[in-house]
Amino acid sequence: MTDLQIVLNEWPRLASGFGNTVLLFGTSAVGAFLLGALMVGPLRSQNKVIRVALHSFVDGMRMLPFLIFVYLLYYGLPTFGVKLDAWTAGLLGLIIYHCAYVAEILRGAWDQLPAGQTESAQAHGYHGHRLMRRIILPQLFLNSAPVFGNQLIYILKDTSFLMIITVQDLTYAASSLQSMYFVPLEPFLIAMSLYWVISLSIEGLVRAVQRTAKVRGLGRA
Repeated sequence: MTDLQIVLNEWPRLASGFGNTVLLFGTSAVGAFLLGALMVGPLRSQNKVIRVALHSFVDGMRMLPFLIFVYLLYYGLPTFGVKLDAWTAGLLGLIIYHCAYVAEILRGAWDQLPAGQTESAQAHGYHGHRLMRRIILPQLFLNSAPVFGNQLIYILKDTSFLMIITVQDLTYAASSLQSMYFVPLEPFLIAMSLYWVISLSIEGLVRAVQRTAKVRGLGRA
């Protein structure tokens, strides 16, 4: 039996890891984008304490390697009496870490919006959350689609680090097959191909969003 046949015979293990990766990626991406969107307004707040605190959080996350962050969540927090299971630590790590990047992307995109546009919306009765939800955020997301596509791929790649805290994702499944059957190449080639499938799907989604943005006169050429 060839090494490839050995690996293919263990397809349920790879399928389970792939499903876990997709679930982690999808859930953490949604969570990071929602939390980042909630942070973008306070990042531009007139209140200096709030603004400085959030900028410090964003800068801190961007300077900290994700692997160290998730390691501290899972292995460090028990020192202070807080114990998280691997899935919870991994998911929270992905959301908290990447929401900082999302917030910074949105903040930068907001700086590029014409000031008169917000004033015009306010003159038509849009204020507060309604202004953000109906006028500001849709433009920020549509204008930043390529950057968000890159960020989604970063989230996907960071899921592979969760094997260090025993989350049984796709990389964990490939690694376990390699150590079980001593096949160094085939499990990781299959895993790489599956990561490519997700990445190509993300690129297709980004292109669809860009087409929508151009129809609405918002996208960048």
